[in-house]
Amino acid sequence: MVMKLPYLGSCLFLVFFSLVSIVASGSGKGLPILSFDEGYNQLFGDDNLVIHRDGKAVHLSLNDRTGSGFVSQDLYLHGYFSASIKLPADYTAGVVVAFYMSNGDMFEKNHDEIDFEFLGNIRGKNWRIQTNIYGNGSTSAGREERYNLWFDPADDFHHYTILWTASHIIFYVDNIPIREFKRTAEMGGDFPSKPMSLYATIWDGSDWATNGGKYRVNYKYAPYVAEFSDLVLHGCAVDPIEFSSKRCDGTQSFQLTTSITPSQRSKMDSFRRKHMTYSYCYDQTRYKIAPLECVINPREAERLKKFDPVTFGGGRRHHGKRHHHMQASRSEADSI
Repeated sequence: MVMKLPYLGSCLFLVFFSLVSIVASGSGKGLPILSFDEGYNQLFGDDNLVIHRDGKAVHLSLNDRTGSGFVSQDLYLHGYFSASIKLPADYTAGVVVAFYMSNGDMFEKNHDEIDFEFLGNIRGKNWRIQTNIYGNGSTSAGREERYNLWFDPADDFHHYTILWTASHIIFYVDNIPIREFKRTAEMGGDFPSKPMSLYATIWDGSDWATNGGKYRVNYKYAPYVAEFSDLVLHGCAVDPIEFSSKRCDGTQSFQLTTSITPSQRSKMDSFRRKHMTYSYCYDQTRYKIAPLECVINPREAERLKKFDPVTFGGGRRHHGKRHHHMQASRSEADSI
């Protein structure tokens, strides 16, 4: 359960120090796991949301009637948010499972968002994962990245984490950082900086989720069930009216100066070289010059250029070569 601590002078330093240690590992080990009733409310879906294990697990399903979802009871300004998730198996084209933070219900024209999106696929091909970040309504400058995974996320539960502070956002999969996003002066107000709720949803994204809408949800395979457990909400809970909280002041903020160890960074670099299939920073069809917040990694750039020379290298598309590179990319799903 999210702790609401009074200011305790020197004792606060010890609490803060322990939080830094927990966050630095990316594992969240030692953080309390909430039951559904302690931290969440149903968002939509009626009986397509089912609670299991005395509230310690939640199943979200999609059928031809509706999807489903839940939302945190509190708003948060920064923190550590995670869940173990097992995705639907078999034919899942068009299905989208999302685990994300947003304040779109409160700031319709200038909302913030931090997304994990899981994109279904046709039989025989694995789910893909997409991360995205919006700040201050900057949806037209979407900061998407997409990846293949080194495992089948429908076979078992895997751990997904969003770590958000005033200066960093880090996405983790099974405690391995897969993306680090730093706040820069060039971004202006585009870095998420307003309190957000945590959401989990499953829904029909047939129009775009799989090959740009080529493959749609086939409801003969429904219901599609996404399973969530080990839910952690550990952040600065804020008043929804005044947007204030003592827990977000001064030294109580989460710090990330030492959050990614050399070993973790090596694993992140390996993951991105092997499994990243899209990054807005390298998309030359969208940006002739990369956005100023982008840090260009020559190895990532070279791999993406080989994977898709049109999008990432300004070349001309050759369908045979494109097929070859897609096959090669799938064969790279080595262990990190």
